[in-house]
Amino acid sequence: MNERHPHMPCRLSSPGVVCSLGDTHDTIADALFEGRRGLSVSDAYTPGRRLPLGSVLNDLPDDRDWPIHQRSRNNRLLAAALERLGDTLKTVLSRYPRSRIGVVIGTSTSGIGETERALALTGRDAPLPENFRYAHQELGDPARFVAERLGLEGPVYVLSTACSSSARALASARRLLLAGECDAVITGGADTLCRLTINGFASLEAVSDHPCLPFSANRDGINLGEAAALFVMTRDPGGIQLEGVGESADAYHVSAPRPDGSGALAAMQAALRQAGRRADQVDYLNLHGTGTPHNDSMEARAIHELFASAPPCSSTKALTGHTLGAAGALEAAFCWLALHYQQLPLHVYDEQYDPALPPLPLVTRPDDAKPRLALSNSFAFGGNNAALLLGRMV
Repeated sequence: MNERHPHMPCRLSSPGVVCSLGDTHDTIADALFEGRRGLSVSDAYTPGRRLPLGSVLNDLPDDRDWPIHQRSRNNRLLAAALERLGDTLKTVLSRYPRSRIGVVIGTSTSGIGETERALALTGRDAPLPENFRYAHQELGDPARFVAERLGLEGPVYVLSTACSSSARALASARRLLLAGECDAVITGGADTLCRLTINGFASLEAVSDHPCLPFSANRDGINLGEAAALFVMTRDPGGIQLEGVGESADAYHVSAPRPDGSGALAAMQAALRQAGRRADQVDYLNLHGTGTPHNDSMEARAIHELFASAPPCSSTKALTGHTLGAAGALEAAFCWLALHYQQLPLHVYDEQYDPALPPLPLVTRPDDAKPRLALSNSFAFGGNNAALLLGRMV
């Protein structure tokens, strides 16, 4: 696919977000800028082991009247995010033909939770419940749901690259616009807590029993969460723009990051290069910052390599948990809020920075920063790395 204008930024609408911090901009922004965690403790997915989780506790749309193949918690999260796009979505639907509006979503769980519940009812050997549809857990289901709900006829697909899924979805949406394939794209991500994911990370000994501590000397793993975050992306000028995207695939290991951070570095460099920006112009860096020993180590090294003097940084996963396939879009939304409100999300941890890591200027106190350019990192299993550069137009 040849992009007509590879250096042209694309406008990101006000995002529709639902996560453990809330479902309105003001509520979420208050939590981000005050450093208030949105974690609740539960053993619902790990009987006998109570874990801090970024569970969405807000009311979600009722799906009882939906077509049966659409009924999943993941789709309810997406429907809530769609509702919060409000007038922006209505304007785009009236402005462009349905064939010129695309949908690109990132996910890693889709509707696996629905399959887990069905198996819990019937066991492995009995027929599954009559209302069960395998389509619930198909990775393409989230994008299909959005397209069906809105009657869209443009390109519709899902990317699933683990924790970078929805960051790559935004990158792919941008390519559709710049190639002239679409006039608008609804893009973002959604992921839902389920037993498979939580126990899978637990089997890797990557889950913490306590609120996570990114970049702390005492960090011992991640917290997991769920969320949906959506944007309408267009070629319109002004507002907050996705100025550049960077992607790399270092394929170092199936689950561990490349220790020297070279894959992460390549993604950040590519995002800056595509936007025609210098590293010293970045005002805020949203860290991938999972709180695992290996991830935080390699990310700190990559940042030290890129920046002569690193910008203010924070990891919002300490507040929401790691929302996996939704994380890239969710944290892009947090960057959008930082640029919009002209404040920086706080980095919440025990303030015992790991002395073995290159130092980072973590934002642990509110300040009077007025960010114009924000870089957001998403790094995933298999070396699927992505970086998004957002800029606020004057």
